[in-house]
Amino acid sequence: MNSPKRNYQKEMEEEIARLEGRRPTLLLHSCCGPCSSAVLERLRDHFRVTVLYYNPNIEPEEEYLRRRAEQQRLLSLTGDGTGWMACGYDHEAFEAFAKGMAGEPEGGKRCLACFAMRLNYTAQRAKEAGFEYFTTTLSVSPHKNAENLNRIGAEAGDRSGVKYLYADFKKKNGYLRSLQLSEAYGLYRQNYCGCLYSRSAD
Repeated sequence: MNSPKRNYQKEMEEEIARLEGRRPTLLLHSCCGPCSSAVLERLRDHFRVTVLYYNPNIEPEEEYLRRRAEQQRLLSLTGDGTGWMACGYDHEAFEAFAKGMAGEPEGGKRCLACFAMRLNYTAQRAKEAGFEYFTTTLSVSPHKNAENLNRIGAEAGDRSGVKYLYADFKKKNGYLRSLQLSEAYGLYRQNYCGCLYSRSAD
């Protein structure tokens, strides 16, 4: 018999309720400005958020830089005190495993390895900088499996000792809200996930 499906949105709400108004630090892995717009709106009243834009899967580099610039522009437009943690491009880290998984379908083993790479890095940076929580914007996408993301995030949290915030940001019209905010701020919305393998799959 299958176990009941977890409601990660409810789990996040319960975790926030336990804070009782305290605003702990949270390192937010962001895949792009448009996705982060709705996530930041949902988190900023409950956490002191810093954005980490670590996405070595994105190519070509010009596309990576364009998306990073849009992320930074969003933060300057909102002016809500959200922090920024710098990191390098490091595309070689992605290619080191992705080339051997070129034939994998979207959402398959290559994508899971990519999620793990980014969330493990985020957890490690969170540990080094003394953050209390970390999480990712990735679950706001209707194309991303929240169960996989939360499992990978929790495993990264266990290894690092930093608490992973369970979430499914697409819930409660999160994805729709990201579309609305992207239009309001005039954000560039990419038409593929990031790597060239995902682009060829479209």
